[in-house]
Amino acid sequence: MLGGTGITVSHFCLGAMMFGQMGNPDHDECVGMIHRALDEGINFVDTADVYSAGESEEIVGKALKGRRDDVVLATKFFAPMGEDRNTAGASRRWIVREVEDSLRRLGTDHIDLYQQHRFDANTPLEESMAALTDLERAGKIRAFGSSTFPAERIVESHWVAESRGLLRYRTEQPPYSLFARGIERAVLPACQRYGMGVLVWSPLNGGWLSGKYRTTDDLTPDTRVVRHGSRWGRFDPEGEVNQRKLALVAELEEVAEAAGISLAHLAIAWSVEHPGVTSAIIGPRTPEQLDDLLAAADLRLEEDVLDRLDEILRPGVDLNPVDPSSAPAELGRKHRRRPR
Repeated sequence: MLGGTGITVSHFCLGAMMFGQMGNPDHDECVGMIHRALDEGINFVDTADVYSAGESEEIVGKALKGRRDDVVLATKFFAPMGEDRNTAGASRRWIVREVEDSLRRLGTDHIDLYQQHRFDANTPLEESMAALTDLERAGKIRAFGSSTFPAERIVESHWVAESRGLLRYRTEQPPYSLFARGIERAVLPACQRYGMGVLVWSPLNGGWLSGKYRTTDDLTPDTRVVRHGSRWGRFDPEGEVNQRKLALVAELEEVAEAAGISLAHLAIAWSVEHPGVTSAIIGPRTPEQLDDLLAAADLRLEEDVLDRLDEILRPGVDLNPVDPSSAPAELGRKHRRRPR
């Protein structure tokens, strides 16, 4: 169930980040992948305005023609969509403008779940939540959610809703994988306490848990792991954290082999075992990747496997502090240093 909305969604959510120039520019192939996922029982599709500068939303819109009513459609706003400094963030001005652009690209008259892609330290929560409340009451969206919010902002948002008479964020979309378990400390408990649905992204940790990377030689500049990791700073294959990940991949491969499954299937299945997780977002780039991920849709892990995974990777721990996380935005340099 999606965060007390009464909407039922599949355990897997099809993520559309790789549809378009960011990943697969073949629109027909991407549309075919969306249809394949829907035919296999996935009823939940997630995209964002910023994915390939709106192209992903356009592809999703093409795919859902004639099938819109069968799909729970989610998209996001926040990241810059142009050079104008006001075409980003979570101000009322931007939210009410950008929702119209997303509706046009998606070819629909409503969005089932409209999510704030990141917390906006420059905009009061009241401002954002009031705008989103108005959109829901106007019927342009059916519910709204947050993404990668720290626990204290999730709690604050519920206080704001109660004290200001506003509607609430119904869902949270945080990063979560065997290598990034930080949300287990506070984000997941907060979401459970407030009855929020949780849609986890990057359950393969940006490709680390796909089974493709076993040695330093596999970490070439053209690989997704290196490209993805470089977004958050310099990527050094010989670095301590990356060498630690390679060693852990070897251990996890042994656990997966003993369970008779692949490492990718182990990681995906694990990501939905936590009772606070509603759905895991899978983000394939090719039909072959989609077929492999769909094969894990009904997989459930035995208790002894889950216990072994907890021994290898401690609950509540992010292996790499540089990876995307739900840490407060205020820890960023621009918030810690005096402007010059």
